[in-house]
Order: sequence, then structure tokens, then C-alpha cells
Amino acid sequence: MSMRLPFIGRKQELNELSELLEKKTASLVVIQGRRRIGKSRLVEEFAKPYTFYQFSGNPPTTETTTQWQLDEFARQLSRQTKTPLIAADSWGNQFYLLYQQIKAGRVIVLFDEISWMGSKDPEFLGHLKTAWDIYFKKNPELILILCGSVSPWIEKNILSSTGFVGRLSLRLTLEELSLSECNQFWLQNGDYISPYQKFKVLAVTGGVPRYLEEIKTSLSAEDTIRNLCFTKNGLLVHEFNDIFSDLFSRRTPTYKRIVELLANGSMEIKDIGEALDLAQSGALSEYLDDLIKSGFVERDYTWLLSSGKSSRLSHFRLSDNYIRFYLKYIDPHLMKIEKNDFAYSSLSALPGWNSIMGLQFENLVLRNRNYIKEALGLASQDIESNNPFFQRMTKKHPGCQIDYLIQTRFNILYVCEFKFLKDAVGKGVINEVQQKIARLAPPKRFSILPVLVHVNGVSQEVVKSGFFAKIIDFGNALGDQSR
Repeated sequence: MSMRLPFIGRKQELNELSELLEKKTASLVVIQGRRRIGKSRLVEEFAKPYTFYQFSGNPPTTETTTQWQLDEFARQLSRQTKTPLIAADSWGNQFYLLYQQIKAGRVIVLFDEISWMGSKDPEFLGHLKTAWDIYFKKNPELILILCGSVSPWIEKNILSSTGFVGRLSLRLTLEELSLSECNQFWLQNGDYISPYQKFKVLAVTGGVPRYLEEIKTSLSAEDTIRNLCFTKNGLLVHEFNDIFSDLFSRRTPTYKRIVELLANGSMEIKDIGEALDLAQSGALSEYLDDLIKSGFVERDYTWLLSSGKSSRLSHFRLSDNYIRFYLKYIDPHLMKIEKNDFAYSSLSALPGWNSIMGLQFENLVLRNRNYIKEALGLASQDIESNNPFFQRMTKKHPGCQIDYLIQTRFNILYVCEFKFLKDAVGKGVINEVQQKIARLAPPKRFSILPVLVHVNGVSQEVVKSGFFAKIIDFGNALGDQSR
């Protein structure tokens, strides 16, 4: 029997939950996050010392009825409380039966996949609100946690609902794990695996705990990716459809079209609208906002160098590494994968492999950008703006795009270039960055310090040139790499 991995990360979230234990009143909590991000596992870890009841909605199908979800809740209640199964005639009665078991003492109750549980029953949330107001909150030591994927349903019906305003004690949205936390999934063998190999896996999984649990340290990065993505029963083969059908239901095709566009690189909203033949309207903004809230897309605002103030210009970036990898490499080969007939003997032979890996690496760096700030010795109060930067081409200035730009209150611009290569970065990078700086055309009062962020080393020519103010080995962000 395989052992379960130890719980990794989430110290901040555990601290915030633990603070609720100091309250003298009951707490209602909402925890959100993308599928597989570890919401339920976080609650289980927090609830270890206490009486804990967990109820989960089942995935809806075309045959799912509200009664079916209600009956399942009744079965779970009976099993966990060791009480007779009582016919489930209404949510109100089931919640009252639950209250009889949790009316006193420190109790943690989790309603997992809350949108599955109640989205098809218009009366579900009304019964839940009533049960909270009349029964549940009478126990001052109760913590009731509503858990689910970041979805329009939760936003509309719970977080923005007048019925729950003022009742929530805590709202958490789980992000991907940091690189140092991701590194722990390689366990004791991690010190013998190069950062480059680890980043190849993370280029597919991102910092999503459930995906990282599938790492086998005895396999190469390429074999790990092949097992997850290119074998018939691989965990990530059908994950995309499960994610999008769960969150977006009938609108899935529209959301998929948007992320397919962004899989090739960042875009402005007007270009997305034109490509999809959708007006730059409230509907398109709503789609993009849903993708941002769901954790799949980031909106990177550029800014005015002269003032450091945000511009109206922004790029939408596909920030979820798995989604891009699926769209570029799994979806086009899905029929062959399902027949275990994936043809490529080497993943690096896949079309556009190097450029896609570069975009994936960019996501990892931007999500862990604090490491760059620390490596540069920058304090938060000294930074005016930091983000991927771009400027449109005008009559006066050419277009420009910087992987990551930091502007400080001391009129210093750190122009950061990201390189994810199999071999050491060669001297050609100097010319690339020089051209970007020339297009940037900053005000004369600014100093410009080029920064190179890499994983697999740099050539001596680059080092000896002295061109870069700082060369950062991002492999160190994974943690201690000493042998």
C-alpha cells in the first residue's frame, strides 16, 4: 500500500484558519481555487486535532437531479455520524439533522464541491443560509467551510450574494505552490536531480499539488511528462475537459477559444475580440474576468515610465502551465494518445517545443518574482512598478516588450530577460537585450540595469562581458541545491 505524501506548504493559509480558533463565535469560511490545487487537503490538515465532518457534492451529469445530491448528502451524514439513514425530503431537514451532531464543542465541517452540491437546486442556498442563521452559528466553536473551484456560480451566489454578506469570517483563494514548496515533491532524491529537469516537469504541472504528487523520482523529466500527458490513462490527458466542463458548462467552447488564442502568447483585449469576432464588450470582459478569477489567466498592466503610474494598456496572459501544454501538445494528438500511439520518441521534437517551454518558464518566474526582487536586494517600498512590460509602436517609438521590468523610486530600471535553455546561455543574448533597451526609450534621467535570469548556466563570454548587472540562477529558487 502506497504511503500518502506529507502535507506540503500552505503555512499562511493554515495560520489564517488557526486564527479563527481564537474567536468566541462560529465561523463561516469560503475556500476557492482551481481544480487539484489542494483545497480539501488543506481543510483536512487543519481539522486533524478536531471533530471533523466532510460532505462532498458529486460531479453533475445530464442525469443528475437535485434529489440525487440530497440523497447522497443523507448517506454521507448517516455514515459519518453513525446514525440511521433518514429519507432526505429537504435540505432544511438534512441541515437540522447535521446540527444535532455539531451543536457543541470544537467541530470543523466541510461542504466540499459546494457548486456540485447545490447549483441545480434553487432552494439549496436559501436552506443553507437559514440553517446557519438559526442553528449552526449557535455553536460558538463551529467552523463551517464551503469549498469549491473558483467559478461564476460561487461568485454570484455566495461571495456577492446579499444572503451571505456579513456572514463570512474568512475567504481564501489558493494559488499554486511556490518553487521551494514544489521542490519538496522530489523528496530525498531531489538533491540529485538538476534544476533544469525539475523545471521541465514544472513547465507542465505548474505548482499544482495533485499533479506534483505524480512525480516519480526514479524517472526522467521526459518520462514523467510522457506518463502524465501522452499515455492513455495519464492523469492529465482528460483533465482539461473536466476542468472546463465543471466551471463553465455550456460556455466551455467560448472559454476554450480564448485560451487557445492566449496559448501562443499574451494579447490585448482588442486583439482577442477581433480574433474571435467578438466585440470588445461586456461579454468578452466577463469571459476574461472569469478566466482570471479561475486562476488560468493573468492581466498584466503596463505603465508610464515617466511617472510610474499604470497605463490603461494591458496584456492577457495564459498563466496556467497545464492549460497551455494541453492545448499545444495533448489536444492535437488526443486520438493517438487514447490508442497509446503517440508518435514522438523525443518531446523536444514536438513543434515549437523551445518557444513553448520559454513561455512556461516565464510563468514560473513571474509567479515567483519575489525571488528576483530578493536577489536584486530590492525592498517592496522601493519598487514603483513591476510586471511584464510592453509599449505599442508609435510614430515616435518602436514597439517594445520586456519579459519583466522593475522600476524603482530611484529612477532605476531593471530590464530582466528570461532564458530557459538546455545549454548555457550564449553571447547572442546581449544583442537581444540591447535591442530591447533601444526600443524602450526611457526618460534620460533613468539608469538601466540589464538582468539575466537563467537555469542551465551562462557562457564565460556573457560573464566576462560585464553587460549584465546581475545574472540570476533561477534554479536556486527551488531551494538548496547543494550535493
